[in-house]
Amino acid sequence: MKSTSYMKHKLPPLSYNYNSLEPFIDEETMKVHHEKHHQTYTDKFNEAIKNNQELQNKKVEDILSNLNQIPQDIKQAVINHGGGFYNHNFFWTILKKDIKLKGDILKEITKTFGNFETFKEQFTKAATTLFGSGWAWLVLNENKKLEIIQTKNQDCPLSIKKIPLLAIDVWEHAYYLKYKNKRADYIEAFYNVINWDKVNELFVNAKK
Repeated sequence: MKSTSYMKHKLPPLSYNYNSLEPFIDEETMKVHHEKHHQTYTDKFNEAIKNNQELQNKKVEDILSNLNQIPQDIKQAVINHGGGFYNHNFFWTILKKDIKLKGDILKEITKTFGNFETFKEQFTKAATTLFGSGWAWLVLNENKKLEIIQTKNQDCPLSIKKIPLLAIDVWEHAYYLKYKNKRADYIEAFYNVINWDKVNELFVNAKK
């Protein structure tokens, strides 16, 4: 007999210590961001789909890739909290200090933007100019080309058919304890903790 129970989505552990990104992202921010904010998104995502067996049996990526499958009465909650769950799951994986930009992703950035500095200027602008809370992303679009986009709140690139490769969280909870209202300083520091090896891996897999 098929079980009607399901494995709830769980907060994934980080693969590094909370102080691993110091001094660029501080230990206290990482701890609060992961244990409090990300945990809350996880809990509320589970709550949103608790009465929907079909969604319970799907991966969050599959849910966010087809928003039309979500019943209207829980749709916004799933977008908000499922997005918050997925976006943070992704974000933690692309953070690491002292990783050099190289490989296929460097070639593609150079091909698309001309050079890394131009890419950095455009990515920084996307992160800086996003009004309110949200994310800036480097994605692979439907034409298998690199593109920089913004998403509001916890909206996810998967929902608009784009594959995430790199992201910066510009919600205030991502930086306020250390940088206060200086979002630009946080964005500049972010370039010191990009796990380019992971970004390259995501890019290579997405191009297949």
